[in-house]
Amino acid sequence: MIAVAVVGIGVDGWEGLSPAAKAEVEAAQVLMGNARQLEMVPGGFERVTWPSPMLPALPGLFETHRHRRVCVLASGDPMFHGIGSTLVRMLGADRVRVVPHPSSVSLACARLGWAVDDVEVVSMVGRPAELLHPVIHPGRRILVLGSTPASVADLLAERGYGDSKLTVLERLGGPGERVHTDLSYVDPLHVLAVECVGTKVLSRVPGLPDDAFEHDGQITKREVRAISLAQLAPAPGQLLWDVGAGAGSIAIEWARVHPSCRAIGVESHPERAERIGRNARALGVPGVHVVVGKAPEALEDLERPSAVFIGGGLTAPGVLAACWDALLPGGRLVANAVTMESETVIAAWHPRLGGDLTRIAVNRASPVGGFTGWRPHMPVTTWAVTKPVD
Repeated sequence: MIAVAVVGIGVDGWEGLSPAAKAEVEAAQVLMGNARQLEMVPGGFERVTWPSPMLPALPGLFETHRHRRVCVLASGDPMFHGIGSTLVRMLGADRVRVVPHPSSVSLACARLGWAVDDVEVVSMVGRPAELLHPVIHPGRRILVLGSTPASVADLLAERGYGDSKLTVLERLGGPGERVHTDLSYVDPLHVLAVECVGTKVLSRVPGLPDDAFEHDGQITKREVRAISLAQLAPAPGQLLWDVGAGAGSIAIEWARVHPSCRAIGVESHPERAERIGRNARALGVPGVHVVVGKAPEALEDLERPSAVFIGGGLTAPGVLAACWDALLPGGRLVANAVTMESETVIAAWHPRLGGDLTRIAVNRASPVGGFTGWRPHMPVTTWAVTKPVD
């Protein structure tokens, strides 16, 4: 198969392309892109407009033209939330040649005088606005791609950041470029810049306040949650099973550590499962997947995890064995026990697999008449073990 050229093109069209980019386009027999991009380029090429939906059609499309010189037009930098990354995954890096154009992020930062390396970038192209929650912090600068500015303004107001400054940057790099703060009408080709003004902090460091979650009492308490997540050791790209998820606090905080952290919450009570979904959206990780069912049966067809947390159902026959068997080599399992019965399960497994046993006792201050005293929470025994690498 002949290598596919992927050329980034801006709002300024053909005239804004570098000589190297123009050479790639001119050498093509087939030009692919969306209708707007294809109209920007002169010449008598065979032009293929992306079908809808695009992704399922790509393998067949490139197989059809596998013996021809294909040039794909992409917006800005094709490797930044673009078709270039998709084609590399599909065809392999050795069969894709990329000629980038300045991205909308680079152009926006240039107009605003912002350092690119000090800006949070969130793509909302086909994705929910709740993804903004983890990056909203006092004084932070955010660039939002593919947004509806009014919905972003509403979300900020709900978070207590209604005084944030929003700037719309339209058609960057083209003759119709416009920078303004009017959210009533916005050109579809825009970037939204947000300068966060507010005081409420929801840190990505594990251990959010318990009241950050909607729950019915079935929640891993803040101090125990922080310790459990430290033992689970979230890492980018890895998958967690949160078995007996309750309010979903462990799965949600795992997913908040990094955008590529994935989590599945397994919960047998439908009402609690729905609550997990609401909590995940409210805390900026709507991608947390919820499975309604009882373990171990509900675990059978799930992707194997890099980490497992068992917060409920530890005494159910076969749960711990199923979790251990599914866990990838080098993966971490953390099980928390509150009752004597669940401690008995851990006591039986610990001599076989090793790991660390910890007893956690938390006391919180509360009023006692006109004074203040300590009220103890139920102690929690936590078992953390790493699966050997074969």
